[in-house]
Parts: sequence; C-alpha cells; structure tokens
Amino acid sequence: MSTLAVRDLVAGYGAVRVLTGVSLDLTGGEIVVVLGANGAGKTTLLRAISGMLSVQGSVTLNGDEVTGRRPEQLVRLGVAHVPQGRGTFNDLTVEENLRVGGFTRSAADVTEDADRWLDLFPRLRERREQRAGSMSGGEQQMLAIARALMSRPSLLLLDEPSLGLAPLVTADVFASIQSVVAELGTGVLVVEQNANLALQIADRGYVLETGSIVSSGTAAELSADDSIRRAYLGV
Repeated sequence: MSTLAVRDLVAGYGAVRVLTGVSLDLTGGEIVVVLGANGAGKTTLLRAISGMLSVQGSVTLNGDEVTGRRPEQLVRLGVAHVPQGRGTFNDLTVEENLRVGGFTRSAADVTEDADRWLDLFPRLRERREQRAGSMSGGEQQMLAIARALMSRPSLLLLDEPSLGLAPLVTADVFASIQSVVAELGTGVLVVEQNANLALQIADRGYVLETGSIVSSGTAAELSADDSIRRAYLGV
C-alpha cells in the first residue's frame, strides 16, 4: 500500500489553475524527487498535498482518503511539510522550535525525540539554546527538518531544501534526509532544483512541466534520459 497516492490532482490560486491532473505515488522508506523549472507547479503540488489549497482529484494517505483535510488535521495523520524558506520561529531557541513541532505528542515523547534529532544534527545540539534567527541558513534548514520530524510523520514534504545553501552544507542536509529514511522508514517527497544531488539520493522521480507530469522513472532512468540531462542536469 502506498504511503501517498495522488490521483488527477487539480489545484491553483483563485481562477488560476496551476496543476492540471497530477498523479503520483510514494511508499514508506522511499525518497521521491519532483523536478521542474520555476513556475512548473512544484511548490503548489506540495501545498495541495499538505492541505493548504483547495483541490480537485484525490489524495490518499496510508490508504485513507484525506482530500480536503486541513493542514493541522493532516499533521495528526502523519504529514509534515517543510516549506520553501524553512519557516522556523526565529525568536524561539532551537529546543523551543523542536517542542513546537511536537505539539501533537506527549511531553515525554517530545523530550525523547528532541534528543534523538539533536543527535542526528550535532550542530543543533551545539546551539540548543540559541535563537533560530541567529543561525546560518544551513542550520536553520536542519532545524526545520528536525522540527517536522518531531510529529513522527509517515510522509515528509520538502520544498527546495538546498535553496540558498553552500554545496557542502547541502550535502550534509541531504545526508541527514537519507539517515531519517533509513531509521524511520519515512516516505519523503522532495521538490528540488539541484537535480544532480536530488537524483543521487532519490529512489524515483517525476518531472513536472506547466502543471503536468511529463516523465517519471527510477533515479537512474531519469539521470540517463538525454532530454532530462539537457534540461536539468547541465549536460
């Protein structure tokens, strides 16, 4: 059974239709990347899945229909969304941000998981009492991911996690994503313009153009496709 199944998804903003019938699947323990140029609808896709937009079509999570559920309901059902720009609470410390991320869980579980993610992200442990707004972009991205994981999601949505980060920092962030999948079996749907790096860690991928899926396959298949290599891999 798929962790996430999207069928014929249509979404947009007011009268502007951005997604025009998108279908995709993702299973637990799998990293799936969505590639596409600016304006293709990648961010809209994640917003639609996480309940931030009104949609037509079907979104199924762990076998249950969740189309039309509000974002806070979807968090309780196992969806965590790290938006573009990270969205950390700048005036709160690292630890306070993590505790906010665990609002659906017991105090004991929050304490246990906060320690767990601070172990995964040692830089965050070093800055446990530091305000998020005073940290580097890479550290804030790690915090945003760790905070999302505090809800123990079955589905993690990541919107451009490499945006604005140096290559070495981006590699650290992507390695952490792989560690999460290996440890928890969480399914990860990642929107990313750094196609080279994304395809190195992904199991499968989809290519989105003007609101429609135009290609899909394993990461190896997409990496070997000449049209995708020219469009997204700089080859």
